[in-house]
Amino acid sequence: MGDQLLIRLCSPTLAGLKTGNLFTVDIDDREQFNKEVREFNSRFLSKGIRMIPVKYSKGHVLIYLYRPSYLKRDFRSDEVCRILKEKGYSYSNADLCVAQLARHLAKDGTFPHEIGLFLGYPVEDVVGFMRSPEEGVKYTGFWKVYGDMDSALKTFDRYKKCTEIYSRAHKHGISLDKLTVAS
Repeated sequence: MGDQLLIRLCSPTLAGLKTGNLFTVDIDDREQFNKEVREFNSRFLSKGIRMIPVKYSKGHVLIYLYRPSYLKRDFRSDEVCRILKEKGYSYSNADLCVAQLARHLAKDGTFPHEIGLFLGYPVEDVVGFMRSPEEGVKYTGFWKVYGDMDSALKTFDRYKKCTEIYSRAHKHGISLDKLTVAS
């Protein structure tokens, strides 16, 4: 898994604009991949970034790249805690919630609808998606918007610009380490 892939898929999280990203990569050797994850986590510990493989499938893995401090901040919301509690999470411990999310993903064939809470999506949009993934959608971008479309569009624009800037900078020789903002 190369730095360019992480920049293309996770720039808003690397820049400190977003709580987390979820993405899939192909793997040939699970042991080698786990070594790469450990090296990444060691390399970016001081930046406040963590990478967790949350679901292995034949030939690929689903990865959650996130900022633990942002997730803890997001999980301080009473509404987020209520949703997580209803879904069976230990809502008072964000690290434990990540482990529980991985267990949900491993045992269910579908994505748990509350996953947007782990990615920094607005609670209103996560709740709208949980109610009905198709009804009430105002816009689809980085996520489905059910609430404040103007705010979401501004956020989508920031994410897109961030990815463009990071991609350009990396192509001009700036390392992922230098591009990643410390939290």
